[in-house]
Amino acid sequence: MQPGQIVILNGAPRAGKSSIVAEIQAHFDGVWMNLGVDVFMQGVIPRQYLPGIGLRPGGEAPDLEPLIETLYAALYESIAAHSRLGLNVVVDVGHHDGYSKPRHILPDCARRLDGLPVLFVGVRCPIEVIMERRNAGQPGREHMYARGTPDDPVPEPVRRWQREVHRHGIYDLELDTSTMTPAECAAVIRARLDAGSPSTAFAKLGGGRGG
Repeated sequence: MQPGQIVILNGAPRAGKSSIVAEIQAHFDGVWMNLGVDVFMQGVIPRQYLPGIGLRPGGEAPDLEPLIETLYAALYESIAAHSRLGLNVVVDVGHHDGYSKPRHILPDCARRLDGLPVLFVGVRCPIEVIMERRNAGQPGREHMYARGTPDDPVPEPVRRWQREVHRHGIYDLELDTSTMTPAECAAVIRARLDAGSPSTAFAKLGGGRGG
């Protein structure tokens, strides 16, 4: 069985990943399963262990950190299982190693997908636009995102996300959601997949050769 395509969208909260996921599921051919941080936080991880893999950079909850590696391993093993069954998978994540103790989670995740077709996409957005989106709120997520105040217009947790989430610095494709709509971002991803261009960034992070 030919494995399903995997598209990983990596970026800070409110960068626009979820909107791109929705476009991919609505308009790409084939079955596209939505796995990632939003799905895990909303319905998979027990409440007492939240935010789970959504833990922010900066060592905010050292007591939860030992579980993070296992949760990420479980997520990526699930992604691999879906792909091996011929299902396409789109994943929204915010990878970082900004924990209270050194942890190198991304290479381990990459190794778990070795041999599978993975397009690793960096979803970028200027911090000014991130704050506009945070301050505007989002229905159903009113208490999930830190907002700015007159005394603190850009909270330090937001600055840390912006510094840490792209620190590894290697992608197959990068998108700026401040200049492109979700539909335009999805179209660029689809064109890249249709072109059949080699996608090797994620495999390189794990020391493998990819699919």
